[in-house]
Amino acid sequence: MRIEIVVFDGVDEMDVVGPFEVWGTAARMGRLELTLVGLDGPVEVTGMNGLQFRATDSLGNTNPDAVFVPGGGWGSRAEKGAWAEVQRGELPARLAELAPKLSWVGSVCTGSMLLAAAGLTKGRAATTHHTAWEDLREAGTDLKPNRVVDDGDLITAGGITSGIDLAFWIVERELDADLAAEIAKFMEYQPARDIWRR
Repeated sequence: MRIEIVVFDGVDEMDVVGPFEVWGTAARMGRLELTLVGLDGPVEVTGMNGLQFRATDSLGNTNPDAVFVPGGGWGSRAEKGAWAEVQRGELPARLAELAPKLSWVGSVCTGSMLLAAAGLTKGRAATTHHTAWEDLREAGTDLKPNRVVDDGDLITAGGITSGIDLAFWIVERELDADLAAEIAKFMEYQPARDIWRR
């Protein structure tokens, strides 16, 4: 399984590094492939708290099986972050184009608002950071207040740290429950089991 994590200026750092820690461990074990990507090729971006990320490829270029979208900057309507990316429109358009070719698309926090802008959550079960629940509902989404919402090929997580729980759920669902348990033990983390499933 090949997963691309999209990064952009203003992204919430934990939205990226939490899932990356889980999937990166699985990647080191040879169980999946993981890449940070930018919208249009290799790029260095700065997160909302100043941490810099280097994306080594462009979205969709590595023939991914899945794409994961973080959030950040939605509630404050920041000039950089998920809100800004929705206003620009390019990232949601690319996600809409790419999604039918993927096994699943996922998000954490207000990354789900980028999926909503792409038309991917309309009429589907999903979640986001609690400060954006009403925005997600207004986009026609069947909001679920769980930490992780699994609607088949659409998998979303609530606020910030719940991306770690989503990452563990993906390892369990797509690879192996024993592998997920092994990684959790190594990380000294107890994944939350607040998972809504269709």
